[in-house]
This record gives sequence, structure tokens and C-alpha cells, in this order.
Amino acid sequence: MTAAHTPGRSRIRAEVWLVLGLSLGQSAVYAVLSLVATLTRGPLRDATATLNSSRSDREWLDVTYQLLGIGFALVPVALALFLLAGDGPGVLRRLGLTGSSRRRVAAEGIGLTAVIGLPGIGLYLAGRALGVTAEVLTVPENVYWWTAIVLVLAAFQNGVLEEVVMVGYLFTRLRQLGWGPWAVIWTSAVIRGSYHLYQGFGQGLGNLVMGLVFGYWYHRTRRLAPLVVAHTLLDVFAFVGVLLLGDRLGLR
Repeated sequence: MTAAHTPGRSRIRAEVWLVLGLSLGQSAVYAVLSLVATLTRGPLRDATATLNSSRSDREWLDVTYQLLGIGFALVPVALALFLLAGDGPGVLRRLGLTGSSRRRVAAEGIGLTAVIGLPGIGLYLAGRALGVTAEVLTVPENVYWWTAIVLVLAAFQNGVLEEVVMVGYLFTRLRQLGWGPWAVIWTSAVIRGSYHLYQGFGQGLGNLVMGLVFGYWYHRTRRLAPLVVAHTLLDVFAFVGVLLLGDRLGLR
């Protein structure tokens, strides 16, 4: 059996900056810049934020771009898992991605979806009413027979990327640096909120709260799989739900 090995503190700091710089930390910088650009053009209530835009007016090229985007977005996840695997064997179990029954993971994921989803809808509507949140468009302009499938894959990609990097990886490395649990939880939540700021202040705040809830859950349970399930379900409802029911609900 291979012995566990924790890298030195200077290496961990450099590693964290590199992983964030290649993934969600980079997204946070661009989101803040996008918010500044929006605010200098006019009020947020008149702005739109598109999450799943069409990539081409040619169907085969659109789906190719969409699938490539999803695949390459998961590379930082593979990198984070590869780096954590250097600490010792069983990285998936250590992060809480395996080791629990599927029924338990599903039940906990659905519960977290309800806890976050319903207040999240209310916060979005309140943000729109107050003019501090842009109109969030979750469905591409061009809709094809495969659009719902790609939206589900995009939702899964978001769940895996954000929860593995922002919770599993970041919590592990910051704790190894000697950070206290609440410092880690708040840092992760603030970064999570910041890379949603392109949608406006309301969505930034909503995702910060989500980060606090998810971070506290992980701190107490060390089970990451339910967070991936919950995040995926939230995005499936936001993406596919609007695709199927948007016209009926006046959301498209």
C-alpha cells in the first residue's frame, strides 16, 4: 500500500493558485469585469446574462462546440483529482464521491436541492424586482432535438466542476495549510459568489449563500456526492425546466 504524502505548504499554495487560475478563479475575474462593463452601460435590470448560448447557426457545428466545451470544462476536475491522488490512494473515497449508497446520495441531494432551490428562485425574482439582477437566459437561441440532452450534460458538468474544485479540492488544500473550517467555508463561498456576478448582485449573493450551505454540509459530513447531485438537479431544473415550460410560464 502506498503511504499518504502531503505536499509542502509552498507547493500547496502554488498549486491552489494554478488550479483556480485555470478554472473558477479565472471565471471570477471575468465575471467581475463583466459586471463592471454592464454597470457602465446601464442599469442591471436591463441587462441579460446567457448561460447556454448557441455556438453556431449550423446544427452539427453547434452540438460539436457544445460537447467540446463541456468536455474541456471538466479538465480542471481531472487535474484537481490527479493532484489530490498524490496525497495517497482512495482520492474519490476521501472526498466523499464514493462510499455511500446511491439511495442515500440521491435522498440527500434532493433534500439539498429543495433547501437551495426554492429560496434561490425567490432571491432571483426579488433581485429582478429590485433591479440588481440581470435577466438570466438559460436556453440557447437555437433549439434542436438534442438540446435537452446537452443541457443535462451541461448541468452535470457545472455540478462536478464547481463541487469538486470549490469544495472537495479547495477544502482539502486549505485545511492542509492550517486554515480553520469557517475561513475555508467563507473563502470557497465568496469565490463561488464572485464567479456568478456577471448575472448581477442578486445571483452573486444567492450563490454565496449556496456556498455557505454546501461548505458547512461538507465540513460536517465529508460527503461530496450529494452536493454534485444537488447542483446538477438545480441546473437541470433551471435549464431543461425553462426549455420545456418556459413559454407556458412566461420565462422565454
